[in-house]
Amino acid sequence: MTTEPHHAPPPATDPTFVPADLGRRFGALVIDWVLCLLASGLFASPTGDPWAPVVVLIVMYGFFLGLFAQTPGMYITRIRCVAWADGGRIGLVRASLRGVLLALVVPALLMDQHRRGLHDRLSGAVVVPAVRVRAGR
Repeated sequence: MTTEPHHAPPPATDPTFVPADLGRRFGALVIDWVLCLLASGLFASPTGDPWAPVVVLIVMYGFFLGLFAQTPGMYITRIRCVAWADGGRIGLVRASLRGVLLALVVPALLMDQHRRGLHDRLSGAVVVPAVRVRAGR
């Protein structure tokens, strides 16, 4: 017996939409930042070359959000970054733009009622709770 997966309406048109909470978002950012510090240590000194972890963060966000809708930190904290208009992946270009804007820090502090920072609004994204589907159920 097969069933079609249930697809939620896009966040932009869902009157019951609830964004991911700030604690999970902050936790994901901390995890991702630690990973960026570790990764940048492979080719630069994170203390001597402060640009290196930022570049890794931008590349990591572009790759993981663009292809998988989650960074490693988002996976651990069970949140996803999806397109505001249709709920799908935001793609490599918009994910990279979001990473650059997030690296500027200030846009993330200016949130709307849907907890979308300026970096989310300019990239057409929103962070939502991730729904985990168990195998065999």
